[in-house]
Amino acid sequence: MTDQKGITLKWLEKGSNGATGVTWGVPWKQGVLDRKEELVLTDSKGDQLPIQTWPTAFWPDGSVKWTAHAASLEYVPDEVLQIHTGEAHTHDRSLKVTESEEYVEVDTGEMVCCLNKKGSSFFQSIKQGGNTVCSGSHLILIKEEYSQTTGQRVYKEEDFISDISKVTVEQEGPIRCTIKVEGRHRRVNGGRAWIPFTLRFYFYVNQASIKLVHTFMYDGNPHDDFIKGIGMSFAIPMAGPLYNRHVRLAGDTGFFSESPKNLATQRTVGKYNELFKQQLSGERVSFDEEEDRYFLNILDDAAVWDRFKLVQQSADSYTISKRTKEGCSWLNAVTGQRAEGLLYAGSENGGLAVGFRHFWQKHPSSLEVSGMAEDRAEMKIWFWSPNGEAMDLRHYDTETHLISSYEGFEEMRSTPYGIANSSELMIHCFTQTPSQNELKDLIHQKENPPILVCTPNYYHEVKAFGAWSLENRETKALEQIEEQLDAAFDFYQNEVEQRRWYGFWNYGDVMHTYDSTRHTWRYDIGGFAWQNTELVPNMWLWYMFLRSGRADVFRMAEAMTRHTSEVDVYHSGEYAGLGSRHNVVHWGCGCKEARISMAGLHRFYYYLTADERIGDIMDEVIDADYTTVHMDPMRAYFPKDEFPTHTRVGPDWAAFVSNWMTRWERYEDTDYRDKILTGIECLKNMPLKMKALATYGYDPKSGQIFDMGEFSGGHLAICMGEPQVWIELAGLINDPEWEEMLIEIGEFYNLPREEKAQLTGVDFNKGSYSWPMFSTGITAYAAMKRQNEQLAELAWDILLKDRAGSSSMSESLQSVEENEFVRPIKEIPWVTTNTVSQWTLNAIMCLEFIGKSLSTEKEVTQG
Repeated sequence: MTDQKGITLKWLEKGSNGATGVTWGVPWKQGVLDRKEELVLTDSKGDQLPIQTWPTAFWPDGSVKWTAHAASLEYVPDEVLQIHTGEAHTHDRSLKVTESEEYVEVDTGEMVCCLNKKGSSFFQSIKQGGNTVCSGSHLILIKEEYSQTTGQRVYKEEDFISDISKVTVEQEGPIRCTIKVEGRHRRVNGGRAWIPFTLRFYFYVNQASIKLVHTFMYDGNPHDDFIKGIGMSFAIPMAGPLYNRHVRLAGDTGFFSESPKNLATQRTVGKYNELFKQQLSGERVSFDEEEDRYFLNILDDAAVWDRFKLVQQSADSYTISKRTKEGCSWLNAVTGQRAEGLLYAGSENGGLAVGFRHFWQKHPSSLEVSGMAEDRAEMKIWFWSPNGEAMDLRHYDTETHLISSYEGFEEMRSTPYGIANSSELMIHCFTQTPSQNELKDLIHQKENPPILVCTPNYYHEVKAFGAWSLENRETKALEQIEEQLDAAFDFYQNEVEQRRWYGFWNYGDVMHTYDSTRHTWRYDIGGFAWQNTELVPNMWLWYMFLRSGRADVFRMAEAMTRHTSEVDVYHSGEYAGLGSRHNVVHWGCGCKEARISMAGLHRFYYYLTADERIGDIMDEVIDADYTTVHMDPMRAYFPKDEFPTHTRVGPDWAAFVSNWMTRWERYEDTDYRDKILTGIECLKNMPLKMKALATYGYDPKSGQIFDMGEFSGGHLAICMGEPQVWIELAGLINDPEWEEMLIEIGEFYNLPREEKAQLTGVDFNKGSYSWPMFSTGITAYAAMKRQNEQLAELAWDILLKDRAGSSSMSESLQSVEENEFVRPIKEIPWVTTNTVSQWTLNAIMCLEFIGKSLSTEKEVTQG
């Protein structure tokens, strides 16, 4: 049974004033929550707020490990809520879902949406208050081809439209409903179908809005198939005089507010100027046919502006323009820096507002509407704007640069085939033109979707995601470590902005290694460019959130999760289930490995938000080990011999374990639990068990690991999230021998080479067991388990003498001379993301396992 006092929930960020739906996750201690128990949500007065609840993970004993919850609120209350067991009240109003062979209809109580099951248009209609505010919607894609003819390049464009293949009602409850639409883009004139897509529509009771997650997967040839534009179209019925039709485009801070027939003329004075102000504010205006005949005649002569668009060309520039009709020029209306990504179009019968999350961050993007003077307007939301260059997904060179640029293999395996990208929209229905304040609330909601979170203390108490430490500033030494952790995050948060790490295919990632000579990151040097999850910065950010509850940390971790789970991972094709190692191009490296795609990187976001797209991605990697049969991670070092493939205990096998562990807890699939246990039994029988950190033969069918007499002592076995996965697993399988093997790694890693040889009879290579800082977390674990103060002292000594620990990041920041770079910047000359990511993760572990042994004298040396 749960504690009747309840679990405290707070809002991640201060809420907006508008109505909203919210979904969030809550972890539970093993044995506390039975799957049959009801949960209720109460406010500060003890009154119940209706919720919908479903389990997302289970403990080995069958009790619930994680629950997901949905609520529909008139506004985001600025108060702490409680969730606990109890008898839930009957819902006053529930979602109504009607399904037939042709369509699915969802009635939220505030609007009725009908989705087609076939054809190109997924919305048959959206109705509110008896009026149709949307009469159709489909996906749009423009493919660009070019060919070389007599000395000049000739471009050809082809139009594609969505073709629905499957519609699934994934969740149907009283509060929340989720509908998944799948299909491909088909050439408008028939023929080729390509670029698979998935759309998820989220409906909440009593809400006149829809959340939409759009995902597409690239399955073309990057040398021939250039995507010029990809987006979504909405048909909006228009009614009434042109001067009562309205367009709103969100700019940097406010709105571009116009009508296809503005009341601005050379005679707009007196009462007409007042009417013009009313028009701009969205109010309906009217005229007396007799009294206002003169002005109406002048108005008839005024230009009709039928089409409007906003194009975000870069992270620092957008343009709003408009035109009267096809064949005429576009008129530049205004330029700005960072548009907030919302478009409204409507008339006297209401209209539609669509907000594109991370609009300027994922440039080039655009919003446009045409047909404002017709019976039906068309709104287009471009995820990749056609008002610029086409996507170029080719590699940056025709050869690899293994020796000079730290690239993984001599093999050229740079391909975008199978990568994906997801974008989020919020669609809002209105019976009349909304006020600017209403639209500002929508922008806040779509950029920072409301979410409830537990306190750091609670996450820590229930061991959500294993072992990690709470913030602790009780001594000067502890305070300095916490300051360094904060400074590390602050540096990268600022670096995203300073270096403009934005763009459709880049937003969410960070770079690998800094070049202090050029005062820039090594964006053009092979494996030193984009990080692509190397040394798990994702985990660092998520544990930083869990221990602090900071919204800015959550949002950065969220963006990294969305990017790395989509762009850096193959969702289909030859490398399905694997990801690409760090490179100049996200999909460029010849190393295609499970460590980049592992569920352990993404499950944080899934359990905290119940995001279905991340759930799909974690399902995709379940059998990633089978892909290694033809993509052996050790193919450059070991021949194809008696084993189907090879696996390093880490990162490969540890990545598989994270996939299987997640599958086991989500679906109670004991086949994958048994696959983990099979591997563990094999490791128990190895000559040095796990402490050799070796490479083994591997059979994906049986899950068996085979000794090859290899003792590499590889540091990659402990710096790709393995300790976090293995220690959390220890809490699930209750196997003392498994824990003992982990302890042995921590005890053995930093022994002198001669002592290692004396204990094992193995003469390890000089390069083995390198990067001792990477081992400090698992060394601290061993020290805690053995109650070994000497080992704890060693862990702290290594961690605090490392460059990332001994040099204050905040004090290391220095200004670059004005002429040395294109704009004023600050830099840390020695910084690498590998080092910072691992130092922070290991510091968080050390604080948990051996924090009490950190004496006040052993302070961080400020170097």
